[in-house]
Amino acid sequence: MDSIKTKTPSACSGSPKIDYPCLWLYKVIGNDPDLMREAIASACTPYPVRISPSNSSAKGNYWSVNAEVEVRDEPMRLSIYQSLAGHPAIKLVL
Repeated sequence: MDSIKTKTPSACSGSPKIDYPCLWLYKVIGNDPDLMREAIASACTPYPVRISPSNSSAKGNYWSVNAEVEVRDEPMRLSIYQSLAGHPAIKLVL
């Protein structure tokens, strides 16, 4: 059998280029939407954040919400992500 060679496009190598400032969307998943909203507001303070419902599991055990905030630079974007990911009310941040 011939070996298949995969070519990685140059656009896929390394980190993506993000032009700051920009709107950034975090999808946040957890068990309690009210606690998740509080965690999002706290992580994004003092910047305004738009929180909107996304989905819930069939049994209602898990919820996801979207949090959209204007980030001014990469350290800010990563700081918000780390704050969200480290919060006990949040199971996963995408």
